[in-house]
Amino acid sequence: MGRPPEEQRERRAEGEILARVTQLVADEHRLREQLAEGNVTSEEERAALAGLERELDQCWDLLRQRRAKREFGENPAEATVRPATEVEGYLS
Repeated sequence: MGRPPEEQRERRAEGEILARVTQLVADEHRLREQLAEGNVTSEEERAALAGLERELDQCWDLLRQRRAKREFGENPAEATVRPATEVEGYLS
């Protein structure tokens, strides 16, 4: 017997968030390679990395929110992406 449809949706949603994290990490590695090869300047790398880091922070925060809501009997789908300014200062 399979999982209930709601649980399947939740796992799929978390899988999508984790896939985005994986893509952002790959983008970060690619950017560092481009810097090493001289294809981007240090300033361009810093600016691009800052954007990637902000989005990564937001993805991890969303995932933590969803898991906390599930743990405490709330609906994980009610978790929302918070502004980067709110999540950037969090410590893991």
